[in-house]
Amino acid sequence: MTDSIIFHIPHSSKNIPEDIRRQFILSDQELDKELLLMTDLFIDDLFSPTNENNIALIYPVSRIVVDPERFVDDSLESMSKKGMGVTYTKTSHGKNLRSTISDQERRLLINSFYHWHHNKLLNVVKSRLQKNGTALIIDCHSFPAIPLQYELNQSSDRPDICIGTDDFHTPEALTNKFVKLFKERGYSIAINRPFNGSLVPGIYYQKDKNVQSIMIELNRRLYMEERTGEKSSGYDKVKSDLEWVIDTGHFI
Repeated sequence: MTDSIIFHIPHSSKNIPEDIRRQFILSDQELDKELLLMTDLFIDDLFSPTNENNIALIYPVSRIVVDPERFVDDSLESMSKKGMGVTYTKTSHGKNLRSTISDQERRLLINSFYHWHHNKLLNVVKSRLQKNGTALIIDCHSFPAIPLQYELNQSSDRPDICIGTDDFHTPEALTNKFVKLFKERGYSIAINRPFNGSLVPGIYYQKDKNVQSIMIELNRRLYMEERTGEKSSGYDKVKSDLEWVIDTGHFI
């Protein structure tokens, strides 16, 4: 029986609190377009737990407010060179996104959202370790069918599903099982392409192999109309297939 999976869903929200909206210099129309491009729409529903023992940890605001999957220290974050560190200053096409914020405003954003979210994730992982001796994080994302300008991998050859791994925290058997099950459902798979890695709470990173993590990224062409942000005719199949893979996998 598959249980105790932590579905980490960091980029599915389009929410920008009203008091933060003033920081963004885009018009409402421009901002809506950017959010359509940068948001993992419907991922929170596609990966919603079907087992009461599993949990979905959903980041409550848009990644363009504060991105929980970036390093806080820009010197450690490669995307900061593109203006897309923990607090974005550029759009996906390299245009100015927000007005200059003070160090105090930046710290407030990070404390209010980033650290709050990571503390919540840490507590969930600790609880699973205490209960089961192991914890599995599935880092849930989507990606556009055509690379956006900011992306490091600009190849047009994009799989249906990208599986991201970590050399320390992703057992080879776990990767192989996901690859096998997704292929059985007819999907093309790539490992660490076009995106790589998978999130692990910092205190466990490279220290505790009982904390396992694997990233699953869905190509948006599978389930939505990318131009409009609406569900496509393939949505129900993708959702059903994900449930089948998770339930069949017995990952814990």
